Amino acid sequence: MNKPIAETAVLVTGASRGIGAAIAERFARHGFKVAIHYRESHEAANAVARRCMEYGSQVMTVAADLRSREQIERMAAKLEQRGFRPDILVNNAGVAHFGLLSDVTEEEWDDLMAVNLKGMFLCCRTFMPAMISNRFGRIINVSSVWGLSGASCEVLYSTAKGGVNAFTKALAKELAPSGVTVNAVAPGVVDTEMNARLDPEERDALAREIPVGRFAHPDEIASLVYFLALPESGYITGQIISPNGGWLT
Repeated sequence: MNKPIAETAVLVTGASRGIGAAIAERFARHGFKVAIHYRESHEAANAVARRCMEYGSQVMTVAADLRSREQIERMAAKLEQRGFRPDILVNNAGVAHFGLLSDVTEEEWDDLMAVNLKGMFLCCRTFMPAMISNRFGRIINVSSVWGLSGASCEVLYSTAKGGVNAFTKALAKELAPSGVTVNAVAPGVVDTEMNARLDPEERDALAREIPVGRFAHPDEIASLVYFLALPESGYITGQIISPNGGWLT
């Protein structure tokens, strides 16, 4: 990376809350230019942006439905106009699904795959040409421990995240000669709204299964994403790294 940190742009998708918000704040804290993507949560995204700006970084918010190629292209044009062409792309946006496979509709399957897989594919295809041209880039995909081990009653989500992992490994080989690394972070249980459906008893039981005895904090996941984005992490590519407190080894 030849440009100064203050001129290096990071796009974090799904950054209006949870892990995505923590990632955006981590980069802002270190002086990067940060683009915060959201789909509908305008006020939440603005709140994250305000926190990021407190660190003195350049920040912008941008809305797009990642299931739509046209909306992603419009998002890319807005970023370009503001000088936020991403050097680092964090594909964090995703949705989960809990329930028996026998109850899943075709529409639910299509929608979940569109957000978790198609959106990642479209973002990579849109933003990686500039990285290739610059001979530097970082693509970091947020996966899940369930993409490694699978989970009962989360077949859709496990399948999608398994696809994220395979996509990561394959694209890493394709882009390595161009100086672009591609890695995935596959967290265990993180204390976010996605796990808010758990009642206190379920949370306690789940925490007891994890060797470190607790859920991860979003900032702990953000720290790993940040590390993978650094210039000195250029020899790490094609890896699926799972911060899960020893739950899966």
